[in-house]
Amino acid sequence: MEKEWSQMTKEEKRDKRMKNYIEGTGIKFRDPRAKKLYHERVTRQVKVSRCEVPDRVPVSIPTGHYPAYYAGYNLKRVMYDADALKTAWRKFMNDFYEDMDSFMGPGFIFSGKVMDICDYKNYSWPGHGLGDNVSLFQYIEAPYMKEDEYATMMKDTSDFAFRVLTPRTMGSAAGLQYFPPLSSMLGTPMVMARPFVNKEVRETFKKLIAAGEAMENWQNETAEVNREAVEAGFPMNMGGLGIAPFDVIGDFLRGTSGVAIDMFRHPDTLLECIEMIYEQIVPRTIEQINAFGGFSISFPLHKGDDTFMSRRQFEKFYWPTLKNYIDALIAEGIQVSLFAEGKYNQRLEYIGDFPKGWVSWAFDQTDMAAAKKMIGKTCAISGNVPASLMVTGTPEEVKAYCVKLIETCAPGGGYTLAGGATADETRNPENLKVFMQAAREYGVY
Repeated sequence: MEKEWSQMTKEEKRDKRMKNYIEGTGIKFRDPRAKKLYHERVTRQVKVSRCEVPDRVPVSIPTGHYPAYYAGYNLKRVMYDADALKTAWRKFMNDFYEDMDSFMGPGFIFSGKVMDICDYKNYSWPGHGLGDNVSLFQYIEAPYMKEDEYATMMKDTSDFAFRVLTPRTMGSAAGLQYFPPLSSMLGTPMVMARPFVNKEVRETFKKLIAAGEAMENWQNETAEVNREAVEAGFPMNMGGLGIAPFDVIGDFLRGTSGVAIDMFRHPDTLLECIEMIYEQIVPRTIEQINAFGGFSISFPLHKGDDTFMSRRQFEKFYWPTLKNYIDALIAEGIQVSLFAEGKYNQRLEYIGDFPKGWVSWAFDQTDMAAAKKMIGKTCAISGNVPASLMVTGTPEEVKAYCVKLIETCAPGGGYTLAGGATADETRNPENLKVFMQAAREYGVY
């Protein structure tokens, strides 16, 4: 008789979550070779994530938006043309089929139509605030929540997000500022109709519905490519996206300058808000992962690096709630992967304090020899081939860098050869292919 979920160990919960992923349950592989490659790739990934020794070092090449340019398009074209998007990613998958252990589908390409309808204020993109040939999106940080609004936001987070924050960040949602407080509708369902007497409210909801329909269509298009990739033998990591509680404030509410000021002017209020976000976000994250049968979660970490805050500030504002967040996910049998953007050399003494084989760290500019030594026995690590080298270097230079990383980080297992960041403007496709060459020649155990 199967154990109740509450009686399972975290390892048993993890195994139950990952079973279908490892076995490839429900996948209609396009041929026997694709099925064989899938099981080789997924076994390699799982072993490394658990700090075990695989058959060889796995490879994650830093593609980003590069498939668009490889196919002769640019980012703007594939944001607005789903057929071009699918053509580009299919071409890249087929041409690099032998050179990848994992394939990043087009899921992180935002729909230009959706963004236009929403009129996002906190993004610039090609043709909308940026030149047509720019290869990336640009997040526009600003104090979307004012310095004196902490108390209002914490008193009723949902209402603040709906009626205050969203109209400030989406031009199409301006009418929400005229919506009554959401709490005023408790027990009085007929009141729901009254806000729609306001024409601006009606127009806002029409635009949001249109954006939702466009997003549904876009997701169906990208899902088509993702499904083909899985059927071709590339494991797709079933997981969610997490945000460090501090980064919720620093990225989306106060901006970098705002949260930096708040650490000095309003430290107690800031800490109270960080703790509140942590308490709300953890159960919601677990619920979302459970809802679609996921087994992992990835965190892009933006404000915790050495150059933004001091060690003391990291200990006080950033790490405690993030550490507790990760511990809560592990207790539920969820694997955790974190991308440490920037430099984490001064953080290494903190970030390996987890049970072995539950946490993976992808590093951007961190000293990999130090990372291997200080956290490599408990956490899997990956990175950090520089994007600058990928764009301007020769294949020989890229391969030499990869070989050095393998020699430094591969012993004992738990290492994935990967870029420090995506290299969207790589000029020579061979700079990507040599990743796999290095792994096959020097990364076999």
